[in-house]
Amino acid sequence: MNIQTGKVLRISGPIIRASGLGAAGLFDLVEVGDNRIIGEIVRLEGETAVIQVYEDNTGLKTGSPAWSTGRPLSALLGPGLIGTIYDGIQRPLALLYNQDGAFMKPGGRGAPLDTQKKWSFIPDAVLAAKICAGEKAEAKPGLILGCVKETESITCKVMVPWKQLSGFSSGADNYITYLCPQGDYSIFDIAAKTSLGDEITFAQWWPVRLPRPVASQLLKDQPLITGQRVIDIFFPLSKGGTAAIPGGFGTGKTMTQHAVAKWCDADVIIYIGCGERGNEMTDVLTEFPELLDPRTGRSLMERTLLIANTSNMPVAAREVSIYTGVTLAEFYRDMGYHVAIMADSTSRWAEALRELSGRMEEMPAEEGFPAYLPTRLAEFYERAGRVKTLNGLEGSVSIIGAVSPPGGDFSEPVTQHTKRFIRCFWALDRDLANARHYPAISWIDSYSEYAEEVQRWWEKVNPNWVKVRKACMDLLKQEQRLAEIVRLIGPDALPDEQKLILLTAQIIKDGFLQQNSFDETDMYCIPEKQVRLLHLIMEFHERAYTCIDLGAPMTKITSTGLKEGLSRLKSTVSNENVLENKADGINEFEDKMRASFEELEKSYRSVTLKSGGKI
Repeated sequence: MNIQTGKVLRISGPIIRASGLGAAGLFDLVEVGDNRIIGEIVRLEGETAVIQVYEDNTGLKTGSPAWSTGRPLSALLGPGLIGTIYDGIQRPLALLYNQDGAFMKPGGRGAPLDTQKKWSFIPDAVLAAKICAGEKAEAKPGLILGCVKETESITCKVMVPWKQLSGFSSGADNYITYLCPQGDYSIFDIAAKTSLGDEITFAQWWPVRLPRPVASQLLKDQPLITGQRVIDIFFPLSKGGTAAIPGGFGTGKTMTQHAVAKWCDADVIIYIGCGERGNEMTDVLTEFPELLDPRTGRSLMERTLLIANTSNMPVAAREVSIYTGVTLAEFYRDMGYHVAIMADSTSRWAEALRELSGRMEEMPAEEGFPAYLPTRLAEFYERAGRVKTLNGLEGSVSIIGAVSPPGGDFSEPVTQHTKRFIRCFWALDRDLANARHYPAISWIDSYSEYAEEVQRWWEKVNPNWVKVRKACMDLLKQEQRLAEIVRLIGPDALPDEQKLILLTAQIIKDGFLQQNSFDETDMYCIPEKQVRLLHLIMEFHERAYTCIDLGAPMTKITSTGLKEGLSRLKSTVSNENVLENKADGINEFEDKMRASFEELEKSYRSVTLKSGGKI
């Protein structure tokens, strides 16, 4: 590394100007002061470097030394990441707590990965056989050398790093000449050697602001199943897609992300607590280890990685935490895993940008945010995607970012710019939240542009998906328009056809959209059950409309008791019953409903015939 020494000239909060670092590179990692606090060069002005430090710099004085390490801020990638709790610059918080106590000391250090722990390595059988036979095994970037069992849920693949081997930069041929045998190794032991003298270790550094390369982008036609009906049916998110959850204080952004993290069918979960309150992060840190993975029955932490950067921690580390999180996600994506990132919240991250921009005396844009806010948001969200990796596997990174607009105002800059780069918008509604309707996702203000892309997948689950989804959303829009009339004249003044719309919309809200996270049956809903429930509700609406058209009054529809039964089905019919197509589940209720309406239709058809078509 090209280490260069300078001196601190000026201190403005986390922004420091230091002389003598003109030969350093932009975004190089630096260490400042006697405590050697970590920072990053964000601007070069001749021989003067502008540095943003990621730690508390209280007591730092002008004239203090500053060292450039000659490399960018990087994350250490290797076995041992899963289940760890990091801060924004990948320092392990549990290790720092054991070293320094509850409060981190400036310059506190801790290896991101345990350098002493031995991991059981199993070399790739095909590659090992090639090398033993004397055949040439090209050291392509992403080539899988072997694997390490990281947890019971996740196997970490050891791969050839990209653009690290000299053979790729020069264009010369480079081959694997040595692959370590099966055994126990630490992260910096040599896993393989190449014909050009490169040594590949089990863990490697990667610059957090540099996206990891892929072979090609794939279509986002596979939904990320969350088990939350309002999301999966109405506003689906693709694997490799991007979504935002905007909402005011107390509307349930964090709880919605927790539910998605627990139930979604991603292989790896990365939760970034970016500038949130300490008590919210404490809930995450205490609850996640206690949660059971519904797929394996083991602790959810066996496939989860947490980055905790609370609002009282240094603001600059908040700015870099999302890049650290997405870099770790790309690492597991390259192994062929589907990764979901929960960023809570990007508004706090944008506020960190605003503070740092003000310290650097940059020209502010709307509401004081820097002019490059949209660019930074794009850099983050565009690292999502479903891809074919360099080793030929399929992986994805899905990003779900919470947005906390002040006062719940969706017209503020962070929400508006976020909408430019995401394709799925789950808008939280305060009225729904106050009414204890969970999830409080507004079916009027939300949207998803992935619905057409995942349509083919859903039609394999149930060919009625498109039909019932469209009919249901149309009915909810009609109900919204009627609600304005009801406020003025009351529901009794409406004709029965419109009363039926209000009744069915209420069934949809109570029996489909609302979900009880404390109910073991209702907390997670499989795709098959979701479509069956909605199809049954819409069939109720069609059959009831036919009866009303024949002359049946609305009281006859409500007296059947079907409304209450439909609202309870979500909790009375288990996912297993739907999968096994048991008669005591939805099928039984469907038969009962059809028999009730057939009897009602029959009686009113006979009345119509007797009266000569008039009642």
